Amino acid sequence: MNSAGSYRTGFSSLSSSSTPLVTSLRRGSSVHGGAGGRNVRVSYATNDFGSGVDLTSMLGGGGRESFSMTGSEKFTMQNLNDRLASYLEKVRTLESTNAKLEKQIREWYDKQTPVVPDYSKYQAIIDDLRRKISAATLDNARMMLQIDNARLAAEDFRIKFENEMAMRMSVETDIAGLRKVLDELTLARSELEMKIEGLKEELVYLKKNHEEEMAALRNQVNSSSVNVEVDASPQEDMSRILNGIRTQYENIAEKNRKEMEAWYKVKFDELNKQVATSTENLQSYRSEINELKRTLQSLQIELQSQLNLKSAIEGTLAETESRYQLQLNQLQGIVNTMEEELSRVRADIARQSSDYQVLLDIKTRLEMEIAEYRRLLDGEDLRRTLVIEEIVNGRVVSRSEDVEMLK
Repeated sequence: MNSAGSYRTGFSSLSSSSTPLVTSLRRGSSVHGGAGGRNVRVSYATNDFGSGVDLTSMLGGGGRESFSMTGSEKFTMQNLNDRLASYLEKVRTLESTNAKLEKQIREWYDKQTPVVPDYSKYQAIIDDLRRKISAATLDNARMMLQIDNARLAAEDFRIKFENEMAMRMSVETDIAGLRKVLDELTLARSELEMKIEGLKEELVYLKKNHEEEMAALRNQVNSSSVNVEVDASPQEDMSRILNGIRTQYENIAEKNRKEMEAWYKVKFDELNKQVATSTENLQSYRSEINELKRTLQSLQIELQSQLNLKSAIEGTLAETESRYQLQLNQLQGIVNTMEEELSRVRADIARQSSDYQVLLDIKTRLEMEIAEYRRLLDGEDLRRTLVIEEIVNGRVVSRSEDVEMLK
């Protein structure tokens, strides 16, 4: 607890010609302290009138002793009364001023009550914007998922396309090899056909020579008239021999021709089957490749459209965020302005409360002095007044006085 003592002397020099018969000494002490946010102030005042003079006997003359008031004493009492009247007038002025200030404070509180802005009307807009932002975020995530799925599908189709292209290249290589074999077979067939033609020409030439020889022999036999009988073995018939040789060659040629035709037919049928099979596979591969190309093009178009939609949604989202960020900044500026105004109002209230407390202290001291004057006028003896005040947060919440008579 902090303590402070103050001693004030009053009425010791009420006038320049103060009488020794009337002396007064006023001592005031005060003690301030606080604990737990509560302040206690204790003050006491002591009035001492020298020589045991009773002021009432001086004023009214009805005391235990007869006392005649001199001119200086009258002057002193007149001066004292004038000062008392001025103090009372000052008290009334301060009370009226205090009443006016209290009225002004009440009016100011009524007028300057801080109006808390109602932001509830913006809450629905903020909630709607939050829902829109959440929906846009979900749509964006959904679009990203669809884009990823489309990218994976395109990658799968690309792998299938590459596999089909490898198969197509393999089939085309096989077809090229078969075409080469077909060309070789065609060349071999041409060579065999040329050999057959050569054998046929040779057969015709042999037949022609044989007929010429036979004709020459017939002419020779017909023209010869010599009949020679020779005892020799009979000669073989040349015609029969030649016919046998011709028949044998013809049979061999026919057999070779049939064998060659059968072999060529078998080979040609096999090649035709292989070519047909390869052509069918090639057609199916081409149709499948065309289908994959169309699917890839459609996926690329869809991917481009999704990317454009994503860019448009991102642009809209950025614009919405910037617009509402600007609105939030404006609202924050309004809130900051209101807080600054509220701080100024609180400072003004604190200052006015401090001024009011100062005026209240002045009023309290004046009331105490007036009470002392009244006790002086009423002729009280030497007594000590103990004033106990309890102050909470700068305001007097309780006040008590204890008067002690001093002999």
